[in-house]
Amino acid sequence: MSEKVRFPSVVGPELAGAIDLPDGEIRGWGIFVHGFTLGKGSPAASRVSKQLAREGIGMLRFDNLGIGDSDGDWGDGSFTVKVQDTIRAAAMMAERGTPADLLVGHSWGGAAVLAAAAEATGVRAVATIGAPVDPSHVERQYDAVVDRVLSEGSHEWFVGGRTLVLKRAFVEDVRRAHLRDRIGELDLPLLVLHSPTDNTVDIDNAGEIFREARHPRSFVSLEGADHLLTARGQAQRAAHIISAWADQYIHGSRPAGETSQVATT
Repeated sequence: MSEKVRFPSVVGPELAGAIDLPDGEIRGWGIFVHGFTLGKGSPAASRVSKQLAREGIGMLRFDNLGIGDSDGDWGDGSFTVKVQDTIRAAAMMAERGTPADLLVGHSWGGAAVLAAAAEATGVRAVATIGAPVDPSHVERQYDAVVDRVLSEGSHEWFVGGRTLVLKRAFVEDVRRAHLRDRIGELDLPLLVLHSPTDNTVDIDNAGEIFREARHPRSFVSLEGADHLLTARGQAQRAAHIISAWADQYIHGSRPAGETSQVATT
């Protein structure tokens, strides 16, 4: 079962989310942050979140600005906006009485959770799947139009069967983003998941993230998985690994004044 939610982006428009509710005993709560132009319904976001919910970890997954069911213009977002909206999602989860113990990010969303974790309310552990160590890695996806974007201010970009408007401020924000310091300063347990056959984000990125991070840190190779986790059973496998790893960080009672149950009135 899932519950639909909406909450405002830091730039104003409302973002659409779905909370996959835990089966049986509630072990904890988390947030899944999707990749660059994907969405909450993408295979990685949907399948990983639903499997974690089946294992007792309720998961919020939400569409970023101008994606899926969310309002606004995708071109008005940026890496900074994605990070800040992740922090806002954690605040929303805390406000509803289900503070997120866990942040899970896929691809560019993995970079975003690494940047957001220190400021995200209640977060105890972070997991990345196929994440780049440098947010500007996404520029190779729109390199054919980036010169026109920078010279003209914006330009249409066809991706994933749809047309988006890429804006100069978006490109410049991505180029300014520096993640390595955030990783080195992350004072939370980190799990890095990556496929050695990932043809979109090379596994060398996982090695760099792992080296930059402090302990406790863990790495698991997702042999046979593609970047989008579309192969049968691969998303569920990633969820099993995250669930087992996160248990020591999310299991048990929270400090006084916190709750892991849905607030009631």
